[in-house]
Amino acid sequence: MKLLHDKIALVTGGSRGIGAAIVRVFAEHGAHVAFTYHSSADKANAVAEELKALGSKAKAYRSDAGSYAESEALINQVLEDYGRIDVLVNNAGITRDNLILRMSEEQWDEVIHTNLKSVFNLTKHAVKSMMKNRGGSIINMSSVVGDFGNAGQSNYAASKAGIFGFTKSIAKELGSRNIRCNAVAPGFIETEMTDALDEKTRDAYLANVPLKRFGKAEEVAALCAYLGSDLSNYITGQVISVCGGLNT
Repeated sequence: MKLLHDKIALVTGGSRGIGAAIVRVFAEHGAHVAFTYHSSADKANAVAEELKALGSKAKAYRSDAGSYAESEALINQVLEDYGRIDVLVNNAGITRDNLILRMSEEQWDEVIHTNLKSVFNLTKHAVKSMMKNRGGSIINMSSVVGDFGNAGQSNYAASKAGIFGFTKSIAKELGSRNIRCNAVAPGFIETEMTDALDEKTRDAYLANVPLKRFGKAEEVAALCAYLGSDLSNYITGQVISVCGGLNT
């Protein structure tokens, strides 16, 4: 069964990591996927070709999600190309880790700009079309770090915690228009970052995870597919962790 048959989805930061897993799973479930990238056009276009082979009308767009003007232009272009947006996944995110005494203003601003302001930008510009169509699903990528914090990640934790409050507020604002808004909070997921960890550090992280393994990007993507589908029509305003029990 294809959960997202003929739905139009826009995913920010869809050319790598969890974002790339999301666009692939969405395409596998029948969605036509538009996604953004920030720097690597070759990589993004390769992902788009992969999605097209799955039957998706896929297209990659270069855009800075943290830019209000670029986000507005992106939404307008996607609407011109696809006609509507049924599912918006605000996935774009970065880290600039440092202890507070060493953290620069630039490191703070860059993370808030990319991780939190981007969610406002894309949501604001996309909901007008969703309201006109009397429905839509917004999925915001947060993190368990937004709930319990992490030393050296005050900027990242603040941005992800901000997404919690934003998600719940938008759910209350737009529920009467049949627009749902939920947040997904991954824990330790297998990425390029976790691949670079030494064995001792990996073991220390895993000691706190009841399932005793890192998650897979596809497991995060599977939840996003569910939240974007009609199976989750009565779920809104929720923060759902994909963390192997870490945040229990």
